Amino acid sequence: MAKHRIFTMSFSKVYPNYVKKAEKKGKTKDEVDELIRWLTGYTQKGLEEQLEKDNDFETFFAEAPQMNPARRSIKGVICGIRVEEIEDPLMQEIRYLDKLIDELARGKKFENIKRDQI
Repeated sequence: MAKHRIFTMSFSKVYPNYVKKAEKKGKTKDEVDELIRWLTGYTQKGLEEQLEKDNDFETFFAEAPQMNPARRSIKGVICGIRVEEIEDPLMQEIRYLDKLIDELARGKKFENIKRDQI
């Protein structure tokens, strides 16, 4: 079975779209980075290195230092699909990130987006 196209997409090519989406709604690149770090466990330096390496999504998530266990509490619909019902683990991680960026752009309170309570 062929890999889904998004798995092989360059994270560094999609990242500016995350930032642009947030900035259009008055949010910042720093807030986007903080959410990505919260989700994946990357440091800012580690995130910047991933962007420089031009890794695809599969590699970006495979090399993530520590996926946040609180991400399992992310619920809702993104791209017409409930994130909590996605069966493919990598696709679910990608959609968790999409959902976080979407919530940031919609103006949800930052502390609520991060879901630090498990």
